Amino acid sequence: MQGDATPIDGVGAGSISQAGSDEPRFPEALLTGGDRRSIARSDRARRLVRANPARVSELVTLTKDHDWLVAMRAVDLLEKLAHEHVEWVEPYKRVFIGDLADSDKWEVHLQIVRALPLFTWTRGERRRVVDILARDVEHRRMFVKAWALDSLATFAAQDTTLMPLVRRWLARFEQSGSAALATRARHIRRRLSSQLPEAKAGP
Repeated sequence: MQGDATPIDGVGAGSISQAGSDEPRFPEALLTGGDRRSIARSDRARRLVRANPARVSELVTLTKDHDWLVAMRAVDLLEKLAHEHVEWVEPYKRVFIGDLADSDKWEVHLQIVRALPLFTWTRGERRRVVDILARDVEHRRMFVKAWALDSLATFAAQDTTLMPLVRRWLARFEQSGSAALATRARHIRRRLSSQLPEAKAGP
């Protein structure tokens, strides 16, 4: 495991080489336009990155764009790419635990909590990760709450000191009156029972 000397804030330079100087700048216009329900031309942008993974770094730059819709779509693409090829995004993973994690946009929180379990974190980074998930499990948006607990449970399967917190929230989900949250809680319990049969996920 690496040490904790690398600061959490900022974006890692990573081991993926930058796009060549003769490569045109990533077309920001592909992520521009529409409203928060629109993905603009994100599919085209995704194909460009798949064709040249070095362009992940350009997507990371767009997460700081002044247009929050562009930033949100860039984060969404990074999450999707991490599910497909985590090694492409791993060098830039700190973007998910930097300032973006404190965004006032629920969509960004959703993308972040879903992405966090995909990466390998140092001890110091993991503290920030757990803090984000423990905070967002209380988010007002149901999708964010559900995915935050799901991801927290994924970390608890590796670090059982998190199990008391996960159990408390599983019970709260089951007693929330929300069928969606109760269903997610049952799914998480089943998964934890198969991963940690000796450590019951029950109260």
